[in-house]
Amino acid sequence: MTTTGQGPQRAQPAASSSLPSPDRRRPPGPAGLAAGRCISQLQRRYRQDNPAAVADLARLRRGAGKMAHEVQDHWGLGGLEELAEVLADTERHVRREHAEEAVYLAVTLWALHQQSVRDSDMHNPKSSLGGAVRTLMRKKRSENRSEDEPNEPLRTRLVRVGTAESIESVAVRLREIVLLLRGEQVPLDYGRLADQLYRWQSRPDRAAVRREWGREFHLAAPNRKTGQRSDGNDGDAIDHTLSADEEDNSYGSGE
Repeated sequence: MTTTGQGPQRAQPAASSSLPSPDRRRPPGPAGLAAGRCISQLQRRYRQDNPAAVADLARLRRGAGKMAHEVQDHWGLGGLEELAEVLADTERHVRREHAEEAVYLAVTLWALHQQSVRDSDMHNPKSSLGGAVRTLMRKKRSENRSEDEPNEPLRTRLVRVGTAESIESVAVRLREIVLLLRGEQVPLDYGRLADQLYRWQSRPDRAAVRREWGREFHLAAPNRKTGQRSDGNDGDAIDHTLSADEEDNSYGSGE
């Protein structure tokens, strides 16, 4: 009898369901797509020292903390034309005014953040708000502090964003954080932030956005056992089964 010379094949063990997927972040919504498109183009041209882009950033950063359409000099800037293009191609129900405020706020905050920074991108899709604040805390800690001891003033600033009750207050408090991030050149994902700001404006979705900001902050803490850190976008630093995003992957309640 002829034999193959191979032993019986063993079944491969099933992959553990507890392992994280390569990217468990919420897919970008219309506000995030529009903000990302606008910022990516401006960022590339600004870092190439394009005169028009330099002028646009100078104009846009004066709008940081203000509302969409409030500054007439910004009509045609601020990502609102990109938003119109995205909305024309989507079948989702989108609260247009909320999307406009979210995109404009994200783009103008980025312009403030990128000011005078030519050697790196201040819009980085790998850096969540909570994770960026945690990174800044590590950079700011005193030499006599332990590596993971919180910097209370910075933590308090993030808490104040979470406790704000109006989009105007959120804008002002985010502006304070962005100025600090700029000082240490800590980047931020402005597309993700735009989507969160969009959802925040719907009261039924506000608590979920606040939980995301808190979860991003906690997940970016160093793991006490391994010393590894996360950017706050997933659970790698603490728990492989935990994501910074809410389980519901919809684009808000639409209310």
